[in-house]
Amino acid sequence: MDIGIFAKTFAAQGAELSLRAARHAGYASVQFNMACLGLPSMPDEISNETAQSIAKASKATGVKIAAVSGTYNMVHPDKAKRDDGMRRLGVLIRAAGAIGTGLVTLCTGSRDAEDQWRHHPDNASPEAWADLIAEMAKAAVLAEANAVNLGIEPELANVVCNAQAARQLIKEIGSPRIRIVLDPANLFEVAGEAERRGIIARAVDLLGDRIVMAHAKDRDANGNFVAAGTGVIDFHHFVGVLKNAGFDGPLITHGLSEAEAPSVAAFLQGIVTA
Repeated sequence: MDIGIFAKTFAAQGAELSLRAARHAGYASVQFNMACLGLPSMPDEISNETAQSIAKASKATGVKIAAVSGTYNMVHPDKAKRDDGMRRLGVLIRAAGAIGTGLVTLCTGSRDAEDQWRHHPDNASPEAWADLIAEMAKAAVLAEANAVNLGIEPELANVVCNAQAARQLIKEIGSPRIRIVLDPANLFEVAGEAERRGIIARAVDLLGDRIVMAHAKDRDANGNFVAAGTGVIDFHHFVGVLKNAGFDGPLITHGLSEAEAPSVAAFLQGIVTA
């Protein structure tokens, strides 16, 4: 189980510099973001030269490109914005192979027009679900044509807000390219220890056959996001249930500062090798 980090955690710009920063902090892989090249996260275009520069940086540094971020609001109330997001997602999917990864991560979105990470009461509406299914079906066609997997992350503030909704999405889309990125901190806000462990174990049990990447951020006792190892999540338990489910993919941390990166790497590596 490789320990990785969001490449955009580091201030260094350029593929090789950001990957070297990750390696120096103790990470073997990254979830790459095109913002590390000074581009929008979802660019209008990615030249083959630009894509290959990331793959070359990966080879030079020995840091794997576990995934590239392709998040946009898949249920934005404005269809024109959804269409633009899908167009940009296609750019990333078609470039993924040259970048050196087979995984593009997505956000199932929120009906909040300003913030795709903020909950909106209409997220639970049949209309929001229908828009998500339509959008995800188009993304799956692109993924299948380019031999790329799509990483969907259950998040409380999004339409796919829990493991059950993620399983329903998998069933309705029916594509083997729909995979899961599982972050324990996105499965609850405030919960007791036994409840947290139960929620995490049930999510892994329900989604284990589709989990392609795990994320590692934490929550404090008030429900705020904090760096892994500084909050209430039992990462020994999380990693243990992942291993029991047969997961051996990357464990990618985020939601931390560059200064915290080395200590979090040491914390997670200690758990994975225990």
